[in-house]
Amino acid sequence: MSNMIFNVKNNTSLLLADFGHALRSIRISRNLSQEELGEITGLDRTYISGLERGKRNPTLKVIALIGLSLGITASQLLEGIKISHD
Repeated sequence: MSNMIFNVKNNTSLLLADFGHALRSIRISRNLSQEELGEITGLDRTYISGLERGKRNPTLKVIALIGLSLGITASQLLEGIKISHD
């Protein structure tokens, strides 16, 4: 179990980067700027930027809010993001 916790901690930056890439891709596919997404969600543009660059760690509430604002579920936003159990 402690080995699994160690791997998750080491992979956090990869998880955040993957989430950021997914968010950016979906936002762009909706023809939204970071500022526009910020206005829709009530989140600051700099926070959206930090998420997309993998520098911010969103809460479940924020993930659900962003998904709702983009017209998708939280699970769709997280689709394809995997944790290594090595």
